Amino acid sequence: MCVAVEGPIGVGKTTLTRLLAERLDALEMLEVVEENPFLHHFYQDIRGYAFQTQIFFFLSRYRQQGTIKAERDGGRSVISDYMFAKDRLFARMNLDQHELDLYERLYGLIAPMTVRPDLVIYLTADLDTLLRRITRRDRPFERAIEPVYLQRLREEYDRFFAEYDETALLAVDTDEVDIFTKGDLRAIVRCVDEAGRR
Repeated sequence: MCVAVEGPIGVGKTTLTRLLAERLDALEMLEVVEENPFLHHFYQDIRGYAFQTQIFFFLSRYRQQGTIKAERDGGRSVISDYMFAKDRLFARMNLDQHELDLYERLYGLIAPMTVRPDLVIYLTADLDTLLRRITRRDRPFERAIEPVYLQRLREEYDRFFAEYDETALLAVDTDEVDIFTKGDLRAIVRCVDEAGRR
């Protein structure tokens, strides 16, 4: 079984991924973020560094797909803090038309070879909550994130998942659900178990 945890920056994807992987004895697959050499520049100059940042993430996400597929085919569950399909969401937000045309050609070649999750857990939160969580974890490259960019990202995620019907989807409002509370986490684990039995 493969589960992907998704949502905007600061919503708690990696935290929930780690908790679920531990609970379910699954492989934890975390997105390569801090190793992206363009990310620090990206938040200071989105237009100038969008393509380089996007392609780095695209290639690193694709490289991880081989591990995800091998583990899943070998009978082990995988919990990932991203889904490959969301790569397009950022591309459409940040690339100019020529860059996007090139990106879409690459995506069309690579996407059919990637693993489709059995369940996507979509985490949401208010803008103020996201900003507070980003400030609390204090990654240097995230200090330049503008609230207007984060709000736009929230809206793009909502649009994306409003139309999403490729797999089972569980939406979790993290302003209401506390993943550190045993009862709330247990309820999410139950949903994952049910998805695995389908």
